Amino acid sequence: MTSLTRRKPQLSSTTNSDGTYNELASNNMSELNQNDRDRNDERDNDDDKETRLTLMEEVLLLGLKDREGYTSFWNDCISSGLRGCILTELGFRGRVELEKTGARRRSLANRKVMLLDDTATGDVLLDEALRHIKETQPQETVQSWIEYLSGECWNPLKLKYQLRNVRERLAKNLVDKGICSTEKQNFFLFDMTTHPLNDNVHKMKLIKKIQDSVLSRWPNDPRRMDRRILALIYLAHSSDVLENAFTSLSDEDYEVAMKHVRELLDLDPDQESSKYETKMEIMWAVVSAFNK
Repeated sequence: MTSLTRRKPQLSSTTNSDGTYNELASNNMSELNQNDRDRNDERDNDDDKETRLTLMEEVLLLGLKDREGYTSFWNDCISSGLRGCILTELGFRGRVELEKTGARRRSLANRKVMLLDDTATGDVLLDEALRHIKETQPQETVQSWIEYLSGECWNPLKLKYQLRNVRERLAKNLVDKGICSTEKQNFFLFDMTTHPLNDNVHKMKLIKKIQDSVLSRWPNDPRRMDRRILALIYLAHSSDVLENAFTSLSDEDYEVAMKHVRELLDLDPDQESSKYETKMEIMWAVVSAFNK
């Protein structure tokens, strides 16, 4: 996985008293944290439904070059990262979950993805992935599904699960929502369809949301973060596009942001998943898979 190294800030290996996580939080504090997350979710629900983006669309938007309208040719992480977004989005929407652990708790990496609800989501990519999960027996782990959906597996019998043209299909969604446009560009030997930004307001809002989450609204305890923002930070990092959200920061703010991001990346997904509701387990399993 690509690390964040643009300015190489000096990150301390220890966390100060303001950055430590209280492992002995009471039930009342947990309820307050849940209320904070609910309020954040409600704040997001106030957005116009037509301009609300899925995790996949947000990650792609971060990766798209504004004028050129395509992702970096050197980015070899975004393909699998977008598949992780798909699984996380299905988990958030209550369509899939991890199998129950029973009395003996197993690691996230060893737990299979189980179908919870096969109701269509209305998103073509999500519904296609959901059908694959529904039709597959025996069930597979999150790591396996990321490989299958991206076509990066050695088993020819699993190639049927590959989701094709994911970036192009997501870009067309952004075009339909008025965020991007469609153009043809000539690259000497071939023509390529590109999707330059048509309206950068949504991208600037997305960037500000990420910046604020690790600067002015940094809560010290990740359990108090909005779950979609938390997932977006992890998934954008896994897709090697998180750095794009911090290019406009001053050196001082950049170092603070990187320090907080590193605190999140250093968390143990297996330990953290037990502190959240069931819908978050898929996300933590995705994080665990990318940490391998």
